[in-house]
Amino acid sequence: MEWVFDGEIIEWRGPAPYFFVVMSESDSAELKEEARSLIYWGQVPVHVVIGDTEFSTALFPKDGRYLVPLKDAVRKAEGISDGDVVAGIVRLARRS
Repeated sequence: MEWVFDGEIIEWRGPAPYFFVVMSESDSAELKEEARSLIYWGQVPVHVVIGDTEFSTALFPKDGRYLVPLKDAVRKAEGISDGDVVAGIVRLARRS
């Protein structure tokens, strides 16, 4: 199963800045239901496609939505930054 989404890039400041794409509440709720057997510590393992870049990561839950973490390499390859809206595809992945 896959989810096609548009989401805004946000910066989450902590000890180091992290960048995420915010998924919609409805996509997040549907994904959570489908991923029940895969969720560990609240995170969901996924494969993501943004533009021409494909990568594996784990979604983070926050305020009823999932956040897709974006490494610097992904942001640089796609030329995206804080506040941009990007289109993406998320597919559930099996834990190894």
